[in-house]
Amino acid sequence: MTIDPHTFAEFRRMTEKFHGCAAPGVLLGGHMVTAARTALPEDTLFEALVETRNCLPDAVQLLTPCSTGNGRLHVINHGKMALSLFDKYSGRGIRCFVDPSRLGPWPEIRAWFMKEKSREEQNDALLEREIEQAGTSFLALAEMRADNAFLGKKSGGPVALCPCCKESYPRKHGDKCLLCQGEIPFVMWPRQTKTP
Repeated sequence: MTIDPHTFAEFRRMTEKFHGCAAPGVLLGGHMVTAARTALPEDTLFEALVETRNCLPDAVQLLTPCSTGNGRLHVINHGKMALSLFDKYSGRGIRCFVDPSRLGPWPEIRAWFMKEKSREEQNDALLEREIEQAGTSFLALAEMRADNAFLGKKSGGPVALCPCCKESYPRKHGDKCLLCQGEIPFVMWPRQTKTP
């Protein structure tokens, strides 16, 4: 089995280097990206929408030009092992997902996917071998259309200086930056300016 254009072994090495280990979710994600990409018209300028933040986004970043940094990889955390590749302008694309009804021949994948075994009980070598051998056999594809919010070129818009922290921020966020409005995902100490 190949994970286009790589052999499974090559993709496994890429996964280890990028993700830190050959995680089943990334390896399986390689098959998902391949299946969805093959179903798109060849010269489609596409973006990706991934429905979990665990592992699957890394498969997209390894195998496509879509990344969080260039804004072409969108991650929504629905907790589903599913991804869509869609035309950047029309929104038409393909959604690929694991079909549990097709997991019968692959008991170790099923046990991992359905969380039927604890991490300690999993047979990693067998799981990886099944992922390699199964290829796309337990995946399903469906046509989809992305919401208009995901389409076209997105601009950050005008920038302003926050009157509170004196840092730049997108003006569309209001009269001060989101941090100073209280949307802080971390604890800040009193501001100390240092040169790196």
